[in-house]
Amino acid sequence: MFGPQHAAVYEVTYHSRGKSWRAEATDVADRILAVRPGATRLLDVGCGTGAHLESFAGRFAHVEGVEFAPAMLEVARRRLPGVPLHAGDMRDFRLGITFDAVTCLFTAINFLRTVTEMRAAVATMARHLAPGGVLVVEPWWFPERFIDGHLGGDLVREPDRVVTRISRSTRQGRLTRMEERWLVGDAHGIREFTQVGLLAMFTRDEYLDAFAAAGCEGSYVTGWLTGRGLFVATRSGEPSSN
Repeated sequence: MFGPQHAAVYEVTYHSRGKSWRAEATDVADRILAVRPGATRLLDVGCGTGAHLESFAGRFAHVEGVEFAPAMLEVARRRLPGVPLHAGDMRDFRLGITFDAVTCLFTAINFLRTVTEMRAAVATMARHLAPGGVLVVEPWWFPERFIDGHLGGDLVREPDRVVTRISRSTRQGRLTRMEERWLVGDAHGIREFTQVGLLAMFTRDEYLDAFAAAGCEGSYVTGWLTGRGLFVATRSGEPSSN
């Protein structure tokens, strides 16, 4: 879904609507350190362009990232030279090391289509946690909170570029189909591109069950900065055999 054209305008578009990767990372870091004081190692799964990781690097001595989309990973590597960034699938990556905290933000986990895939991703992330480590996951909308047919629009004016985005989100069973159309104008001309993404709408209990099966005790933070809430879990034991 996330190709080079999208990666080039991704951050400026969401920043224009008030999203602050720094504020989100600061809040998440505070929550992690409240549960695990002295945490020094963090892994960000689905790290995208590295915007959250950039802030996490100021709070934790060692940070790493995992990203599936090559175009997003390329941006992250330019932004964070020297930070280990791995190409990988959140369902089954294996780094061979553990961390004090693992994060998966901006609804990255919801690009997985099924509960089975989501549970596999949670289990993989939990395996990369040290005992007592903290797992933080930001969900997409729960099924009962999704607004079918929702329209979104953004306009970004920069000194040398104008970016517009229109989106429409519709329900397809347990999936959200989000169609986005972009216009980007600069000195080289005007370009248009369209992309369609599918995001799964898991229930609160499905997330909590996945954490429990992975040996983590989880809780849900209502609202949070994005309005969608946040799951915070602690690895309290070994994964179940179910």
